[in-house]
Amino acid sequence: MSREPSAYVHGHHESVLRSHSSRTIENSAAYLVPHLVAGARLLDVGCGPGILTAEMAERVAPGEAIGIDASTQVIEQAIADHGEPAQFATGDIHDLDYADGSFDIVHAHQVLQHLDDPVGALVELRRVTRPGGVVAVRDTDYGTMFWAPADPGLDRWMAIYQSMTAHNGHTANAGRRLLGWAREAGLTDVAVSSSTWTFADPTGRSWWAGVWADRVLESSYHAQAIEQGLTDDAELVEIAGAWRRWADRPDAVFVCPHVEILAAR
Repeated sequence: MSREPSAYVHGHHESVLRSHSSRTIENSAAYLVPHLVAGARLLDVGCGPGILTAEMAERVAPGEAIGIDASTQVIEQAIADHGEPAQFATGDIHDLDYADGSFDIVHAHQVLQHLDDPVGALVELRRVTRPGGVVAVRDTDYGTMFWAPADPGLDRWMAIYQSMTAHNGHTANAGRRLLGWAREAGLTDVAVSSSTWTFADPTGRSWWAGVWADRVLESSYHAQAIEQGLTDDAELVEIAGAWRRWADRPDAVFVCPHVEILAAR
């Protein structure tokens, strides 16, 4: 039975898709590489614009790689940009349209943090994974992100984000919860690892700050923060400016930790 989708704090503004389109196996799924073998059948849940799905599809060919997302808009973009060799369709992580044991690999990157029932989602991912296959999940943990130099504008950005996701019933600090959620979902053979995105050179700092400055002003972050009474337009302009000011500092560093789980089915 299909559920009402959770409110997605980022939405699908260009700044969000710009960030999602930067993902590669190297920077977002290196822990999964040993399992991306030729002939495997893979499901990428919450695939967004599809660039990571397409790269994984090349690794598992002649096996099948399918990317699904709740957004028709991003699936249309994925089909247009990466329709071969991957396949794409809309889908609901809580009600996957596949038989039990359909896939060798079921993958979800930065998805569970945006759900009000992450354990239920993992139960469904487990269901469509064949015995001997793997459930692979990677999520960031906002509460362990850190940056230098300190800036009160970035402190406010984080405080608003944490409040907004809590209001939506989601888990900004999802990374630390993955193992517990997996065990609640009946996954017992679970390997845990971690990795980071690090932005410390001028190009990386400028790109990361630009993504977040634009999200703060134009994405669903902006709309929901105001609707929930957490801030106002003037403060959001200040926060966007803080991002750009931070990026201009030659000593600026931002580290975004992720936790990964590989659960044998």
